[in-house]
Amino acid sequence: MPALPSFPMQTSSSPPPRSLRLGLVWLMAASTGATVANLYYNQPLLGDIGRDLGASGGSLGLVPTMTQVGYAAGMLLLVPLGDSHERRRLIVVMAALASLALLGAALAPDLPWLIAASFAVGITSVVPQLLLPFAAQLAPDEQRGRVVGMVMSGLLIGILLSRTVAGFVGTQLGWRAMFWVAAGLMLAQGPILRLALPAQPPVATMSYPELLRSLGRLARTEPVLRLHSALGALTFGAFSAFWATLALYLQSMPERHGPEVAGLFGLVGVAGAAAAPLVGRYADVRGDRRINALAIGVLLASFGVLFWLGSWLWGIALGVVLLDLGAQANQISNQARVYSLRPEARSRMNTIYMTTYFVGGAAGAWLGTAAWTRWGWLGVCAAGGAMSATALGLLWAGAARGARAARRAARRGS
Repeated sequence: MPALPSFPMQTSSSPPPRSLRLGLVWLMAASTGATVANLYYNQPLLGDIGRDLGASGGSLGLVPTMTQVGYAAGMLLLVPLGDSHERRRLIVVMAALASLALLGAALAPDLPWLIAASFAVGITSVVPQLLLPFAAQLAPDEQRGRVVGMVMSGLLIGILLSRTVAGFVGTQLGWRAMFWVAAGLMLAQGPILRLALPAQPPVATMSYPELLRSLGRLARTEPVLRLHSALGALTFGAFSAFWATLALYLQSMPERHGPEVAGLFGLVGVAGAAAAPLVGRYADVRGDRRINALAIGVLLASFGVLFWLGSWLWGIALGVVLLDLGAQANQISNQARVYSLRPEARSRMNTIYMTTYFVGGAAGAWLGTAAWTRWGWLGVCAAGGAMSATALGLLWAGAARGARAARRAARRGS
């Protein structure tokens, strides 16, 4: 197999600041986690929502579905504005709109209202996808991977803990209370970010239609973006295949573990997510794809652990730590590389990458559920392992193409 080549990071034409305050990075990480959690609060509360609003089955399933559809729409239609508008103002506006959408969910008198409010929650909760390129723009080149890793750790921790928090608050105070609490967090977040974040002028003078048209052009002309988007989609798909079926597997065990046990595994997964800044620091030093290969290898190994040791809760916990570490490490390496490509198009590059990433996650959740229905836990582990192995194969194929291109260039130069 060909060796994985090193690729020098491209830098912005305008030099970034020499340092970035650690407190500001952690604030962006916390805001990222608090906002992305809006997308997942409803999942453990669906039973209570159905009983309160008299809904069940497929109609109730539209609540989390439309939240995700709204988020995909927000990434595609709103995140590109970060290149042509002042990002700080855009972030503050979106936080305020997310607060209003969450209030709409808390006050929903019936299911159609809640479905519409859920779509609004999704489309307005794109602050993380604005903060990530914001952080990448602020960070010096030699710190970009570490900074992106810290902010991304907030995103993954928000995803992992959102169901645990919602289950606790919903049990103690009712499902509407969770949306009231989330609305208050978003309302407070806006002024805090307005005061803490520096102004970041637009980096592209383009009309909105031009911004959207440029997405296809960027995807066609940036092979590195296409490769890392595919790697992100496959690994997040494997990640989602596990989390979409974990509660079903725990319930099928002889002990009949309930949803509260499934929620506790989110706390276990935080250990893997907490390693993200270390991965980002390594990405700053190496600047190549070796970390992708190592991360995807860890992800693949996690499904072996989950299959062979999945009969015990401690075995599942070990698998969860490896799963989250591998998925997060691959994500950090992907984004560090994507953000280094075109400094003037970071929001649009993030749109392409993250839209592909979440499409992969949705496909992985569907595949994991289908595999569980037909083949049980073996099917889930096989599906996750197959997606991880496919990502490794894609990475090696990309390395082979890069090596051949380097040899051709060397022959032309000689």
